[in-house]
Amino acid sequence: MSRPFNILFLCTGNSARSILAEAIMNRVGAGKFVAYSAGSMPKGEVHPKAIELLSRLDYPTAGFRSKSWDEFAAPGAPELDFVITVCDNAAGEVCPIWPGQPMTAHWGIPDPAAVEGSPIEVAMAFNDAYRVLHNRLTLFASLPFESLDRMSLKRRMDEIGAKTETPERA
Repeated sequence: MSRPFNILFLCTGNSARSILAEAIMNRVGAGKFVAYSAGSMPKGEVHPKAIELLSRLDYPTAGFRSKSWDEFAAPGAPELDFVITVCDNAAGEVCPIWPGQPMTAHWGIPDPAAVEGSPIEVAMAFNDAYRVLHNRLTLFASLPFESLDRMSLKRRMDEIGAKTETPERA
């Protein structure tokens, strides 16, 4: 492998799920992947509960910001190998033309930022989103990329995204 794979996680607001995915992949795929995140209509700030969760789990949080996906279609943007949508709204939108010919997949995750309720309910929603993303990204990062052709890799990406995971609560 000549360079790490560049992977972009997309969501509408780029404030929670895509930020979590970026952080997780930069940890579990360190050396093999460089992860980014963006949104079609960025909120302009990262959700405080996302930052709180990542901080609690010892992730560095200083560089996160809510940004437009247009940054990754502009001249000088990193050449993308993979683009994964993590929310259903972004999956249905017309995306920009990405540099390179990235493989795409949709891995819908319920939006923890949309959960209203007690602080415990909101925290559980963020924990659930983190757990599902961590499981999927760990599987993805462990794929034998060198031995998979493009069609096989696409199929594996889709299979990972189709996994349904229910919260482990009593």
